[in-house]
Amino acid sequence: MLPHALSSDACSLAPGVERLAVTGEIELGPGAEPRSARFYRSRIRSDARLDYDQLDAIFAGRVAPPQEVAEPLAAARAVAGSLGEHRGTTSLDIESAEPEFRFDAAGNVTAAHRVPQTEAHRLIERLMILTNEQVAEFLQRRRVPAIYRVHAQPDPARIERLVEQLAALGVPTPPLGQGLSTGEAGRVAAEASRLARREAARRGHGREAYTSLVLRSLKQAVYSERNSGHAGLGSAAYTHFTSPIRRYPDLVVHRALLAALGEGEEAPRLAEARDIAADCSARERESMKIERGADDVCAAYLLERELGERGLDAEFEGEIS
Repeated sequence: MLPHALSSDACSLAPGVERLAVTGEIELGPGAEPRSARFYRSRIRSDARLDYDQLDAIFAGRVAPPQEVAEPLAAARAVAGSLGEHRGTTSLDIESAEPEFRFDAAGNVTAAHRVPQTEAHRLIERLMILTNEQVAEFLQRRRVPAIYRVHAQPDPARIERLVEQLAALGVPTPPLGQGLSTGEAGRVAAEASRLARREAARRGHGREAYTSLVLRSLKQAVYSERNSGHAGLGSAAYTHFTSPIRRYPDLVVHRALLAALGEGEEAPRLAEARDIAADCSARERESMKIERGADDVCAAYLLERELGERGLDAEFEGEIS
């Protein structure tokens, strides 16, 4: 994140306060196919701030939406639903759940739970993916140096191994032809992820194990100055644009976009974009290791606490993954 003074004040979407922004207007046709897109500097004023829990409560009918955002919220929900159907056959179907820990005033871990992906999460995710794709396509057409988020097609041998592993666990798998090509491997991986998720839902267990198998068969997404597509999303062009106060690559993409629009910014040179992409990819891997390590440390302290309260012979429910 950028400094607190920026991310929580000057750049925050506080209701009723004017903020400088970059707006993207995207027109969709039948089947959620993008027809046109335009981008421009803007001054916006948020009518309401809603978190994921509040949004899910609205979608579930437990509470009414704020009147001033009811209509656009319903429109966003409808669009997100159409986008989900549109992407259903081309992208991976993987749902992850991040652990969230609770602490007392002294900093001791007191509880943990997984944060599942809900309709509110999917709505934001689908709208962001749509915007990121349109920005990436615009920059590519203009040939402006920038940073793309790329995800290479998986190795065919690893996907064949994935299918073998899922089949050995009794999970339905897509048919394999002889001599799987790289492009076909991506299609098979996407179909396998959908079949595995449905099977986990049917059994009531296995989601984490199947998801782990699918993810380990894929290559890692990275930042690059050259667009080569995003296999996991089924995107021909993709970038990170929507979180410029959280990720540095998004800030670079904002500058490149505004430079292409003649809005007073300077796009990075190609060599600069290459160096920035490599550094951001390395930093991302480092921060991921730190985050996972921190999760392990918190889980260990929580287990110690639980054993202290319940005794060393305490039993826990779990799932072998």
